[in-house]
Amino acid sequence: MLTLHTKLAAAEAGKIAAQLVLPYELREKCRLRATLSSGEEAAVFTARGTVLRDGDLLAGEDRSVVVQVVAAREPTYKVTCADALTLLRCAFHLGNRHTQAQVGDGFLRIRADAVLKDMLHGLGAAVAEEMAAFEPESGAYGGGHGHGHEHGHPLAPIPLRQKIHRPGDASA
Repeated sequence: MLTLHTKLAAAEAGKIAAQLVLPYELREKCRLRATLSSGEEAAVFTARGTVLRDGDLLAGEDRSVVVQVVAAREPTYKVTCADALTLLRCAFHLGNRHTQAQVGDGFLRIRADAVLKDMLHGLGAAVAEEMAAFEPESGAYGGGHGHGHEHGHPLAPIPLRQKIHRPGDASA
């Protein structure tokens, strides 16, 4: 099994061996076992609090295999409003509920949630269901998108014996 724990800033042309396609929920996990687009099994180890972003490049210790992270399309709501003030009110109320949100040019994107959809409609927003890659803001203290370990440093030590979450496992 391939072990991925080093984030790279760039890869040589043609050196990306496979893609790791994951929804946001799994890109937040610090220990993960997944299947790459090549069919190979991989273990991913990151420091607690690390979020893998669409386009990130991961490698193992010897860097012989480079894998590109791809944000999977998942059920989301695209929130738009007739004016900026209404959109700002929606963002405030989502933040007040500690809801992760992706901020776009004139829209917000959140994970699909019927209760939040009703609240947003009540605030005057248009809410459209769509399958989309979800890339929420990292937060004021999160260091922004993709900052932290861009120069080939290991993201986390690799435990000798570590149970790795696998999508579909009964106990997460």
